[in-house]
Amino acid sequence: MSSRLVVVSNRVADPRKTAAGGLAVALGDVLNKTGGLWFGWSGKVIEAEQGGVAGEGEVHTHQAGAVKLVTVDLSREDHDAYYAGYSNGVLWPVFHYRLDLADFDTGYIAGYRRVNQLFARKLLPLLQPDDIIWVHDYHLIPLAAELRALGCANRIGFFLHIPLPPPLILAAIPGHDWLIRALFSFDLLGFQSKADLGHFTAYAQAEAHAQNVGEGRWRAFNRTVHAGAFPIGIDVDEFQGLAQAKEGLDMYVRMKEEYSRRKLLVGVDRLDYSKGLPQRMRAFRELLASYPDTRDSATLIQIASPSREDVSAYSDILHELESLCGSINGNFGELDWMPVRYMHRTVARARLPGLYRASRVALVTPLRDGMNLVAKEFIAAQDPEDPGVLVLSRFAGAAEQLRDALLVNPYDTAGTAAAIHMALMMPLEERRERHQGLMNSIRRYDVHWWCDSFLEVLGEASAEESGTPWLRL
Repeated sequence: MSSRLVVVSNRVADPRKTAAGGLAVALGDVLNKTGGLWFGWSGKVIEAEQGGVAGEGEVHTHQAGAVKLVTVDLSREDHDAYYAGYSNGVLWPVFHYRLDLADFDTGYIAGYRRVNQLFARKLLPLLQPDDIIWVHDYHLIPLAAELRALGCANRIGFFLHIPLPPPLILAAIPGHDWLIRALFSFDLLGFQSKADLGHFTAYAQAEAHAQNVGEGRWRAFNRTVHAGAFPIGIDVDEFQGLAQAKEGLDMYVRMKEEYSRRKLLVGVDRLDYSKGLPQRMRAFRELLASYPDTRDSATLIQIASPSREDVSAYSDILHELESLCGSINGNFGELDWMPVRYMHRTVARARLPGLYRASRVALVTPLRDGMNLVAKEFIAAQDPEDPGVLVLSRFAGAAEQLRDALLVNPYDTAGTAAAIHMALMMPLEERRERHQGLMNSIRRYDVHWWCDSFLEVLGEASAEESGTPWLRL
């Protein structure tokens, strides 16, 4: 692409740093090629002086190679309403089908829009006429509408990294019609799965009375928007490189030595109610209870990285998870065998490939997930001659692509336990066949495919054009 790429997301990462992850590296490749700009929140919250009000956020600029990183500070009031309140207190639970956990405080939506307006004002003077803008995730749904209101005519794409719920769940959000109307200010909407795309088109027809004008285009509010499924992938070679690097190899050797007499299972998640961690522990308990051959032989390492622990829903799940792990170890453990090794902390990304490679089974069993890249990283880290088995929730976006995994319903405790047992007992030939199919998928639809295909369509798309060619999966 010849136009400069401008990426906008809630947080900004230096794409030169491995710890930033595959997404930042992939975006960094394109940003570097075009001398691009990455814009977002600085992560800094400005407290108001006593008796006063915090001023408008300060802008910071940092050069990361050929990429310009531009960030904005937020006031405490704006952070609490935009980030903690509306983004993570309303959109996150509703988009993950948890209406019971949403806090529909009327003040949050005003702060959410105010910060999107702030971002639009700060970003607009930095734009060049032929820039292509790529906005990421649920924090910034109104950003294109705010930029358009200021006269921005650039092509703007949006990618939703989390699930989009069905129309009736989406319609429970006060002001849901305003949110969807804002999406029509983009030129291209990208979703993780065909299911999420189907939810958008169903909503667009039922609630916005949008007209299907063909080839993935929908017209409403005097705008035509393209919408498609672009499942995000990983950088397979980059992750396999981590597996062969010192930290990855050291972790692999340590795990193989430590658990030489055991079959190792692994789960790596953020501590979040969408990840189905209590349900996973109940399934593992059922495995030990119903399949005696797994006792004193199967060990589950569960890593649950801290996440938003000031919110009651997160502290509740933390206590439930700790209680379940303690009861499993107390009821089934032996002096020389602990069934669950639970860690409530973050493990360095460079060490994870070694842990994955040493594991016979990965448990990726969210109740709802946009994609879940842990599933794809586990596949990439395996030894193709003796690969582990992926047990995957059918409610993860990854399940649409990874059909050679053992797909489970995480709400079905006995069914999930049976699938885990099948994974532990699976013959080598079947494990190899399944792994080969999974590898073919993650290589074909890697993060570079995701990035290139989205930008290809966005580069051709214009909200007021017709007959633009459409990418099909």
